[in-house]
Amino acid sequence: MTKKKNKTTEYTNRKASYEYFLTDHFEAGIQLQGTEIKSIRSGHVNLSDSYCAFDNPSCLMVRNLYIKEYEFGTYDNHEPRRPRKLLLKKQELKKIQKKVKEKGNTVIPVKLFISERGFAKLVIALASGKKGHNKRDSIKDKDQKREMDRIKKGAY
Repeated sequence: MTKKKNKTTEYTNRKASYEYFLTDHFEAGIQLQGTEIKSIRSGHVNLSDSYCAFDNPSCLMVRNLYIKEYEFGTYDNHEPRRPRKLLLKKQELKKIQKKVKEKGNTVIPVKLFISERGFAKLVIALASGKKGHNKRDSIKDKDQKREMDRIKKGAY
C-alpha cells in the first residue's frame, strides 16, 4: 500500500503582517469560475494588492486578487482581477461587519491555499493599520528573533 503525497499549494501575503496588525482570522471559500482553479494550482496568483469589502450586508467580496488567465483556456477565459465572492457563515459575516464598522479596521486576505478536498480557501484577517514607528518596532523584533535563533542553533 503506497501513501499518496499531499502536495499543498499555498500562497501568502507577506506584506500584510508588515503593514497591519492582524487580529481575528477566518477561513473562507472562494466562488471561482471556469479555469481559475487550474491557474491557482499552476501557481499564478498574487495576493499583495488585494482587499475585502462588503457589497451588501450578506456578501463579502475579495477585490484586486490577481489570478492569471489560464494558458490553455478558450475564448471563455476568466478576467484576472475580477471581484470574487467569499463563502462564509452568516455569524462570521455579522462579526466581521460589526468589526469593520469600527474606525480603522479592514479585512485583508492573508493566505490562499488548496484544501485536502481540492477547494480553494482564503484565510482573511481583521486588520488595523500600523504607523511608521510600529513598522520599525516589528522589524526590530524580527531581527532580534532571528538573532536568538542563530544563537540557539549555534549552541546545539
